Amino acid sequence: MSEAAMPVLEARHITKRFPGVVANEDVNLKLYPGEILALLGENGAGKSTLMNIVYGLYKQTEGEIIVRGKPVEMSNPNDAIQLGIGMVFQHFQLVPVMTVAENVMLGSETIKRGLLDTQQVAERITELSQRYGLAVDPYAMVEDLPVGVRQRVEIVKTLYRNADILILDEPTAVLTPQEIDGLFDVMELLRSQGKSIIFITHKLKEVLRISDRIIVLRDGKVVGEADPKTATQSTLAAMMVGREVILTVDKDEAQPGPVVLDMQDVSAKDDHGQPALRNVSLQARAGEIVGVAGVQGNGQSELVEVLTGLRSLDSGRITINGLDMTNAGPRRVTQDGQSCHVPEDRHAYGMVDAYSVAHNLVLNTYFQPPFANGLTVDEQAIRRHAEDLVERYDVRTPNVSVHAANLSGGNQQKMVVAREFSRPVKLLIAAQPTRGIDVGSIEFIHQQIVAKRDEGAAVLLVSAELDEIMALSDRIAVMYKGEIVDIVPRNRATREGLGLLMAGAHSEEPAPVAGKAG
Repeated sequence: MSEAAMPVLEARHITKRFPGVVANEDVNLKLYPGEILALLGENGAGKSTLMNIVYGLYKQTEGEIIVRGKPVEMSNPNDAIQLGIGMVFQHFQLVPVMTVAENVMLGSETIKRGLLDTQQVAERITELSQRYGLAVDPYAMVEDLPVGVRQRVEIVKTLYRNADILILDEPTAVLTPQEIDGLFDVMELLRSQGKSIIFITHKLKEVLRISDRIIVLRDGKVVGEADPKTATQSTLAAMMVGREVILTVDKDEAQPGPVVLDMQDVSAKDDHGQPALRNVSLQARAGEIVGVAGVQGNGQSELVEVLTGLRSLDSGRITINGLDMTNAGPRRVTQDGQSCHVPEDRHAYGMVDAYSVAHNLVLNTYFQPPFANGLTVDEQAIRRHAEDLVERYDVRTPNVSVHAANLSGGNQQKMVVAREFSRPVKLLIAAQPTRGIDVGSIEFIHQQIVAKRDEGAAVLLVSAELDEIMALSDRIAVMYKGEIVDIVPRNRATREGLGLLMAGAHSEEPAPVAGKAG
C-alpha cells in the first residue's frame, strides 16, 4: 500500500444526522489498494453508521463517497455490491435452515433450465475457499456450523459477488482466540491478493496486530490517525476517550471465604424448549471473582437467568447464602439472597425507558426506607440518592428527571451499574457489565467489581470479552453447549488454553478438587 496510489474508497466530509443526534460529523477517510484499515472507536462513536453509509444502508446528510476516483450515489446495498463493496455484519445475515451454497447465492441466484444451479455455485464456493483459505462445505446446513465457520461463509458470500473492498464489522466479537487467529490469516491473505479491508473494532490489541493504518473516531468525528508500528494500547485508548486511561486491573490476591453461591446439577431449557444448561455445578465464594467464559450462545445467558429468577430450571438446586433459591422469583433473590444483577440486556431487564433516571436508580428499593414510608413515596429522597449516584458513577445526564430512554447507551449502562453496585450485597452477578461503554468507564467499573470482591462479595462475571475475564477473574469457568467443561485457576489460564475449551476441548489435566467443586 502506498499513499501515492489512488484510494479505492474515499469518504469526504461525511455528516449524518438523525433526529436529535449527529452520528457522523465532517468525517474524512481514505482506503488504499491492498490495505487493512482499522476503524477504531467505542460503541456509539459512529463507526457502524459511517460504514452503513458506505454500504448503501444509510444516505449521508452531507458529503460524498468516492469509489476508485469517481463520486457515487448509493440508494441500497445492491448499488454497493455492484461497485465491488461487501460487508460482513457483526450479526450474521444467514438463513440457518439453508445450505452454505443456498445462502451464498441468495439474492444473486444462478438458474439452469429453470432450476437453481446449486452445483455451479458449490464449485465456485470451493474454488474461492481454496484460493483464500476459507474452508467451507457448500452443502453443509448453516445451522450445523460453528460460529467461526459461519463467519467464513459470510466472507465467501462477499467474494462470490466479486467484492474487492470488504467491510468487517466487529468480526471477532463471537470468536474463540483460535478462530480469531484463523480470521487474521484470511485477512492477511486477502490483503496479499489485492483486496482492501476496513476492520471495525474497539479492541486495541487486535488493531495493533492486524492493521496497516488506524483511524480513531470519537463522538462521530475523526480524532486522529495512528501507525500500528508506533502506536500503543495506551495512546489509542487516550485517543478514543480523550484522556489517559489505565488499562490494567490492579488487584490483590483473592482471599476466598465461605460459599455464597452453590449450583448443583442445574439443567434448564432455552426459549425454544431446547436444552440450554446441562447439569451445571458451580460455586462462588465470598471474596472471589468467578469468570464465566465462552462463545456467545453456549448457555451463559440462561445461566444468569436461572440464578436471577428470570428463567425456571428443570432440575438441580441453587442456594445463595445458605438459602434455597431454586426457582425463586427475582425479588426474593434480590432481597433474601442479598444479590444484585447487571443484566446483559439492559432494556429488557435493567431499566424502564419511560421512567426518569432518578426512578430507575431505585427500581428494586423504591418501596423501602428512605424512599418510601408505607404507601408514601419520598421524591426528595429519591432525587438526592440519584444525584449522588449520578456524580459517583459519572452518568452523563442534564438532570436526574430526564427519561432514561434519552441517555446514550453507555450512560444507560452506567446508570444500571450505579444502581446495582451501590447496594450492600453478598452476591454480584454481572453479565456483560462493560458492553457499550467507553474505555474510561470500563476502567472505573472494573475497579468497582474488584472493590465489591474485596468487601467480601462473591462475584459471578459473565463476559464475551476474554481479556476482561482474564483481567478480573480469580477462577474461570468455561461453558460449551450448556456445560461447564472446566474451571481453571487464573494463574494457570492462558488465552490459548481457554480458547480450546471454548471450542469444546476438555482439559487433559484434571482440575483440582476445589476447582471442580467451586
